[in-house]
Amino acid sequence: MSSRTVIRGGLVITASDEIHADVLIEDGRIAALAASGTPAAEAWTAERTIDATGKYVIPGGVDTHTHMELPFGGTFASDTFETGTRAAAWGGTTTIVDFAVQSVGHSLREGLDTWNAKADGKCAIDYGFHMIVSDVNSETLKEMDLLVEEGVTSFKQFMAYPGVFYSDDGQILRAMQRSAENGGLIMMHAENGIAIDVLVEQALARGETDPRYHGEVRKALLEAEATHRAIKLAQVAGAPLYVVHVSAMEAVAELARARDEGLNVFGETCPQYLFLSTDNLAEPDFEGSKYVCSTPLRPKEHQKYLWRGLRTNDLQVVSTDHCPFCFVGQKELGRGDFSKIPNGLPGVENRMDLLHQAVVDGHITRRRWIEIACATPARMFGLYPKKGTIAPGADADVVIYDPQAEQVMSAETHHMNVDYSAYEGKSVTGRVETVLSRGELVITEREFTGRAGRGVYTPRSTCQYLN
Repeated sequence: MSSRTVIRGGLVITASDEIHADVLIEDGRIAALAASGTPAAEAWTAERTIDATGKYVIPGGVDTHTHMELPFGGTFASDTFETGTRAAAWGGTTTIVDFAVQSVGHSLREGLDTWNAKADGKCAIDYGFHMIVSDVNSETLKEMDLLVEEGVTSFKQFMAYPGVFYSDDGQILRAMQRSAENGGLIMMHAENGIAIDVLVEQALARGETDPRYHGEVRKALLEAEATHRAIKLAQVAGAPLYVVHVSAMEAVAELARARDEGLNVFGETCPQYLFLSTDNLAEPDFEGSKYVCSTPLRPKEHQKYLWRGLRTNDLQVVSTDHCPFCFVGQKELGRGDFSKIPNGLPGVENRMDLLHQAVVDGHITRRRWIEIACATPARMFGLYPKKGTIAPGADADVVIYDPQAEQVMSAETHHMNVDYSAYEGKSVTGRVETVLSRGELVITEREFTGRAGRGVYTPRSTCQYLN
């Protein structure tokens, strides 16, 4: 039995177009678009009609940086694949790409199998995996080739966290050389972790233990230095590079320079760096711990350079780095020692709304909103045009978005499994009303109508931006 849905009367917004059009969905995919009110559109019949008059009709968000159930600092991220993907759907995101973790001494396959087991049968929306490579050796390098063939086409490495995820320059170079051959994309956490550890030790010895010192020791210059070093290593290897969670203007400058030289270097930032700052880290009574993440929040003056990078395409993607830890019992592990605060912020539910607020505020255009949140992440990680756009043949991952609705962000009303909101009390204009995932209603007029396990694992092709 085929099932058909028609969405009528909305403004369809993609990365390239804005058109008042009706959308025909058949068997989970976009079947056709036609200008609203035309005979072609009026002739469509369907079991379900959704009235989108006065609303935007946009592709479901693609969040390519989440950490559900991530073990970190003696605890686990508080969102499971079930709670995290449900919250993502509430926020208009219909695909996530999470990170499977290779533990030192274990194979990539073991890490991938572990994460597949965590997610299988739990997700409300579609999902894929990147692979965190913590232990580069001859076997790991061979496994990278196999994973690319299977649709795990991106590999994350860390210049930070010595003793946990850290890779030295030689290991990074070897992995980059391999990705240059197999078509994979290296994602880099670019901070000089060795130098940061020295500064952490010195700060604690001086009695500087509060959360705000987390931002002071993880210096912007050490993000810029690591970004520069990663770019040069990728250049030596002849490999593409994607730098995650760029937070500092100095790091943006390194990316801009590399791109001006024609290198295949890409950058991602996150809403927390666009909307929050070191002022949050300095909040009294240990409240600043809620905002501890790495790379850290920066002084407000960095924000204008991030927005400019998004406008000039020196930064291409906004993902969340969603990695929530509750204030009570988790963030509190770092009372008296900021270095023990679990690093990460909740945000998978907030990204699409915050970026729409950026449209309202004049930072970006509507089409750029869709480009940085839907289309480009899908292209960057081999999901386009199945995901990230509204076009015939694409998966019917569609959001009906009310651009006039007012909301106040709060832990009282969000759906993430965490006891605080990083944006508590923030008023924004715009709200998700209805969400379809492959043609099925997951959010129906502000009610969750999906279910755990209806999201499917999605293998990916290689990066679609490579020269």
